[in-house]
Amino acid sequence: MHTAQEDIIDTLLAHHQQIKLLFGTVQSATGDHKQQLFEELVALLAVHEGVEATLIHPLAAEKLPEGESVVSARLGEEQDAKEGLAKLYDLGTGHPQFDLELATLRDAVAAHAELEELLEFGQLREVVDADQLVRMRAALAVAAALTPTHPLPDGAATPGANPLRGTPLAVFDRVRDALRDAERSAS
Repeated sequence: MHTAQEDIIDTLLAHHQQIKLLFGTVQSATGDHKQQLFEELVALLAVHEGVEATLIHPLAAEKLPEGESVVSARLGEEQDAKEGLAKLYDLGTGHPQFDLELATLRDAVAAHAELEELLEFGQLREVVDADQLVRMRAALAVAAALTPTHPLPDGAATPGANPLRGTPLAVFDRVRDALRDAERSAS
């Protein structure tokens, strides 16, 4: 049963679309703009995967038949994506192999998203109370608060100034920590 209010699954599905578009935008950009877009992609993926790891995957493991094996496979794919982002970060957006590696990661992330939609999202809507899914969407506000709404001045690039800058693995860790802290304080 689906509610008329937007729930966490609606938001995650919208993220999937944004991520697909951002991959294409990064690939076609050049110079500093390409770097900025790549950082936006890392930030969006970190927020998205952080919410899934903190809220969706544990719920799926608990509520869905075969949930633990489905979640285990998705977590493996997410780890591969993090490693791919780290490799891209190390290469740098100006490296001749960057676009080829980005395309490989794009395809893996798209396949991962398709499996989440098929094996987790739709099934969760069938077994989890619609109001709970709407309430879970509030956790996204915590992650969204980490995301800058406008470009930062050059001086803001210092460590700690923006939690969504830096190496991809560090960004993912900071987002996950913020989500867990918020979840604990809400309990």
